[in-house]
Parts: sequence; structure tokens; C-alpha cells
Amino acid sequence: MTLKPTSIHAPGWVSEFRTFLMRGNVVDLAVGVIIGAAFTGIVNSLVKDVFTPLLGLLIGGIDFTNFFITLKGPHLPTLADAQKAGSVTINVGLFLNAVIQFVIIGFVIFWVVKLVNKLTVKHEAAPAAPPPPPRSEVLLQDIRDILAAKDHPAPTA
Repeated sequence: MTLKPTSIHAPGWVSEFRTFLMRGNVVDLAVGVIIGAAFTGIVNSLVKDVFTPLLGLLIGGIDFTNFFITLKGPHLPTLADAQKAGSVTINVGLFLNAVIQFVIIGFVIFWVVKLVNKLTVKHEAAPAAPPPPPRSEVLLQDIRDILAAKDHPAPTA
């Protein structure tokens, strides 16, 4: 007994879905999300490892990560210790870090976009010549000119 391979037909939506995924916008969005995630890591390090210590030094050595308010439980010197002890805290320092990080991300994105715009060669197209008038319009203009010439003959010298 010989088995004949039967062709399996995929539902119509499968090809539509494949077309949707392969459109340029979806692929560009995926690349943007991946690059954004990598960029977030860089900015997180910039905030945590560069700006926060400098800002803390400028305002008297305060470490923002350990700036918190204990609502319930023992007040301990570090946030990690307070969380281990089960204290309920308002983490003001972590919020400030998030705000600083947001401002830095906005600032960096602004300069990146400004640099990309400067490096991108803009080819401004010359204004396109207006399209020629339709043939019927040209013929009507010719007829008008002929009739005008009959009504007002040109003077002969």
C-alpha cells in the first residue's frame, strides 16, 4: 500500500498574518524595541553609576537609593535592611532616581535625534514642473486663440 502525500492547506488568515509581520513597520518597531531595551541599560548605568553619585556628592553625600520614609516597622539605615525586616516604606530616593533617569533619557534622545538629523543628508527635491494640461484643454485654447484672431485681426505694417 502506497501513501500519497496530501497537501495541507493553511487557513487564509495565516498568509495574511505572515504578510502583516513582514511589513516594514512591524519589523522596524521590533528593531526599535530591541535597541530601546539595550539603550535603557546604558542609560540606567549612566544614571546609577555616574550621575547619582555626582549629584549625591553635590548635595552633601546623600545616597538617593537609601532615601526613604518608614511608615511602619523598624527604621533601619538602608532600604535593603528595612525591606528585609518587613518595614513599610515610601521609597523617595528610588522615585527621584526614576525622575532623574527620565530627564536624562529625554536629554540623550534629544541629542541623538538632533545628531541623526544633522547627519542625514536631506535631498530636497526641486519643485516639480506642473503637469501638462490635458489635450482637450490645449485644443480648446487653440480654438479660443483662432476665434480671437478672427474678431481682432492683427494690424499689418
